[in-house]
Amino acid sequence: MIRIQNLTKIYGDRQVLNIPELNLSESQTIGLVGNNGAGKTTLFSLILDLIEASSGSVEIDDEKVNVSENWKNKVSAFIDESFLIGYLTPEEYFYFLGELRGWNKASVDSFLTEFVEFFNGEVLNAKKYIRDLSKGNMKKVGIVGALIGKPQYIVLDEPFANLDPSTQIKLKNLVKQWSNNSDSTFIISSHDLVHTTEISDRIVVLNKGELVRDIQTSPETLQELEHFFTENI
Repeated sequence: MIRIQNLTKIYGDRQVLNIPELNLSESQTIGLVGNNGAGKTTLFSLILDLIEASSGSVEIDDEKVNVSENWKNKVSAFIDESFLIGYLTPEEYFYFLGELRGWNKASVDSFLTEFVEFFNGEVLNAKKYIRDLSKGNMKKVGIVGALIGKPQYIVLDEPFANLDPSTQIKLKNLVKQWSNNSDSTFIISSHDLVHTTEISDRIVVLNKGELVRDIQTSPETLQELEHFFTENI
């Protein structure tokens, strides 16, 4: 479980995040939604110990992320292109991640066969460096890279952005299938309410840095979210 308590982040005189308590349970897909500036990426950065909290704590399986590194072999993430290594080919990048997570090349190659349709012939064996790929194909590399090693917690920030409609649907199906066939917990932020509600067991809504909704998804969830964001523009 990811346990968040009294977590704040302040820049100067501006508080950008204030979450008194939030528990993210295992074996769920959790959607994190909110307008620009809601604090989604800040929250992810604090969960991953990329920035220092102003107060409070994040614990992953009872390990404080800013104190211990034991949690790191349980967690993977793709936040943005800074997580990629542009001078590597996709294959080299996947092998690098595999080595970090205890997989040999044969294991990585076998794993990648699951994503042939998702890559659509545009990523593997393309003889391109990651930096020369399109934004959408970079996103594909980052997402699949986050799955290598089958981590317990997978954090994806705006995974549907820069993907064409066909690939968005493939990604949605990929997350559903992965969730059904593993114990991994997905924590996914997105501006796309439709996709997010379709793949998530639970929706957490941030607004101006504060937790304002925590919903178990149901047939009414999309309508509830649309009403909320219409009333809080």
